[in-house]
Amino acid sequence: MNAYETNKAVVRSRPRPQPRKRGSWLILAALAMLAFVSWAAHDAYPIERAVPLRWFKEVQPVTQLNPAVAAGRDKLVAQSAKLGIDVVITDGFRSMAEQDALYRQGRGDGGAVVTQAKGGESYHNYGLAIDFALRTPAGKVIWDMQYDGNRNGKPDWLEVVAIAKKLGFSWGGDWKSFRDYPHLQMDFGYSIQDLQNGWRPPTQTG
Repeated sequence: MNAYETNKAVVRSRPRPQPRKRGSWLILAALAMLAFVSWAAHDAYPIERAVPLRWFKEVQPVTQLNPAVAAGRDKLVAQSAKLGIDVVITDGFRSMAEQDALYRQGRGDGGAVVTQAKGGESYHNYGLAIDFALRTPAGKVIWDMQYDGNRNGKPDWLEVVAIAKKLGFSWGGDWKSFRDYPHLQMDFGYSIQDLQNGWRPPTQTG
């Protein structure tokens, strides 16, 4: 047997690769789906939000505060006033363009960095957040967290935060990184990704 015939015999003797069974992929897909369902159930995450709503319908842009957030804002101002604290709402709904301009501050534009969120990455862009400050009797708007204008031995700022939390707001001062002390939000269990995908709290479903 010459070298050519020997090589042919070696090639013929090698086992042919077996085609992958389709069933194995189906099993892997089923296991992945089971893992996702288990994760969603554990975290009480609504499974339907895993699919972007904008795939199936046109989602109207948000242009104002969520009614529940607006009502909470008004109650916050009124209840703080009863304690002798004058609360000023410095921001509410913020458009994507306004958010992008704010993000450029301290980066491409002058000033200090005030946000880590670009347009579409802030709860302000979906009408679910407000910012506040305090006003002194002289009419000066301040962001002093130690100021005790009502002279009860407690910082007015933290008194406002306590009222806000009772009304259902969460506070940016509790964030683990880049704490945003003037920031209050009601997310209703919706993540930024949910909102980007077109899902809205019931009062904002487009």
